[in-house]
Amino acid sequence: MMYQPNNQKNEFLSKDQIREIAPSVFTAKADKSSTSKHYVHIPTEKVIDDMSSLGWNVVDAKEIQARKRQGYQKHMVVFGNDEIVIEGKNGDTVFPRILMTNSHDGKNAFSFQAGLYRLVCSNGLVIADAEFASMKIRHMGYDINELSTVIAEIVEKLPLTVECMNKLQNKKVSEAQKVSFAKDALATRLSENQLKNFSTEDILAFLEPTREEDKGDDMWRVYNVVQEKLIHGMFDVYGVGGKTRKARKIKNFQQDTKVNQELYELALQYA
Repeated sequence: MMYQPNNQKNEFLSKDQIREIAPSVFTAKADKSSTSKHYVHIPTEKVIDDMSSLGWNVVDAKEIQARKRQGYQKHMVVFGNDEIVIEGKNGDTVFPRILMTNSHDGKNAFSFQAGLYRLVCSNGLVIADAEFASMKIRHMGYDINELSTVIAEIVEKLPLTVECMNKLQNKKVSEAQKVSFAKDALATRLSENQLKNFSTEDILAFLEPTREEDKGDDMWRVYNVVQEKLIHGMFDVYGVGGKTRKARKIKNFQQDTKVNQELYELALQYA
């Protein structure tokens, strides 16, 4: 895989589109019931504007469901950059992402993580590695220079992502290793009792690619097949009495990030 300028385009969201899916992003004032008079409120919209000046624009946004203190809850904004793309040797195009989380209730600093968007399956992957630990910026003392430093550190480490992806592509795995990886991956979402009911046929069905591009015996393809099915609930879950139900798609972005991180670490272990 090569790290090079992007000849394709991201689909960026307007502020009206962001407001439609995650209105808490635009809360202008902090929650007075949970913050002190010393709390410095920096609206997420301010960071969006600053990120845009650095070449990173919004491609997605999400917020957690909140019954109380709506508008102040934790939310995530995902940024892409038209200047950067990772081209795979087999035509597998991956766009680097920066994931930012924040809230307006005083409970969270700005947190930044690296991610990837795989064009072939329209799927998001979260990079979980010691080199890509979440970077935080406190609201107090925030300025664009500090933001610029954090983003530059993430970008500087992106070649390490290419190296990791090359390892995954070059690592051939046996059928037994695929089955083992699938079981370990399912354990990130299912209990031990639920996993006991999975037969070898169930695991093989879980490993079956949904598209031609993902057929193969390298760890990169296997990882992407499993990641997509795991996140989107493309498998059956056994309940009481052996009854089955369709797994639910993960919609909570915090759970999505957690499962993605664990799966990325798992794939690197197998590679």
